[in-house]
Amino acid sequence: MKAIVIGIMSQERIRERVLSIARGEYKPKPSEPKIWFTSMRSLAEVLSDENRALLKVIQEAKPQSISSLAELTGRKPGNLSRTLRTMSNYGLVEMRREKNHVRPVAKTTEFRIVA
Repeated sequence: MKAIVIGIMSQERIRERVLSIARGEYKPKPSEPKIWFTSMRSLAEVLSDENRALLKVIQEAKPQSISSLAELTGRKPGNLSRTLRTMSNYGLVEMRREKNHVRPVAKTTEFRIVA
């Protein structure tokens, strides 16, 4: 699994970068971050030790649903669901809808941080 590159930049600079890309003035290099955080603190909240361990469990156990992941980790499904939604919003986890459940899939467990 390939490491995901994560960038840290102020909200204002992220906005300027996105607008520059949209106007065609700037073309990001493939090696540049695809995921952006506005501070190390917000990054640390999403990639806490507990959440990185969760990603590892998802990658190794390949749970078929949030319920089965809750059983594996001992976490409550509601709490787990919120955490997974946040991680999904940042592109760290993919939530695949299958029949009558949602299966979490970890995109990676390795990260490279560019500040």
